[in-house]
Amino acid sequence: MFNYQYVTPQQLAGFDRYKYSAMDTNPLSVYVMQHLWNRIVKVIPLWIAPNLLTFTGFVLILLNYFMLSYFDWDYTASGPGSNHAPNWVWGVSGLATFSAYALDSIDGKHARRTQSSSPLGELFDHGLDSWATSLFSLSLFSVFGISPERAVSAYTLYTVLCMVLLTFLLSHWEKYNTGVLFLPWGYDISQVTLTAVYLLTAVVGVEAWYRPLPFGYFFTDILIAMVIGKSHPCVTVAACFIILSPIFFGSHVLICSHCFIFH
Repeated sequence: MFNYQYVTPQQLAGFDRYKYSAMDTNPLSVYVMQHLWNRIVKVIPLWIAPNLLTFTGFVLILLNYFMLSYFDWDYTASGPGSNHAPNWVWGVSGLATFSAYALDSIDGKHARRTQSSSPLGELFDHGLDSWATSLFSLSLFSVFGISPERAVSAYTLYTVLCMVLLTFLLSHWEKYNTGVLFLPWGYDISQVTLTAVYLLTAVVGVEAWYRPLPFGYFFTDILIAMVIGKSHPCVTVAACFIILSPIFFGSHVLICSHCFIFH
């Protein structure tokens, strides 16, 4: 196993020709967040390795997940009548999430600033991002908890998680074929939303999410709609098909889609 050659000489030669190329068209990122990151990266000492920024951000996400798992291991602590997690937990989650978001956004800028950008650095960054994608989704659901009254179940969690992971996968598959990473709009919007939800929960408590919105919807419904709308186009089409298929294919599909997403 240790003597097996996982990377061929031809693949190694490709590292010398590789050049990172990405396209970001999200207005929130282009007109707001990028200006903030350009200011923050200037205060990072040049002797700090970019991969250290990447790894530190991932550790923050991981510690946040472990902290929420300690207070809410089965996603019931935020439900009505349960022993809720202390409000300071949500404040720490908000700070950890935004800090990780900032570090993930400036590590590439810092690498180019220190002239240490490399394909392996990108692999390390996006490899950790693939893990963080799951942790973001799993952590957020601790805010709302499993609640049949608000149509939040384990099926909802798994569906959202699959959509987020599939979006990440398709974005990089698209990059593999086109040579350009088209950054999903959902990333910046999701990070800002996560931070806002955590900090708002720290101020008003989890009880704020019990109240229904107009027309009987809950905030979790809005979040699911945001996930669908900001996912990769292929994922969005698939999700809309699952949701709208009962209209066109009858009640038996209604039962399947209802159990899959809104059980």
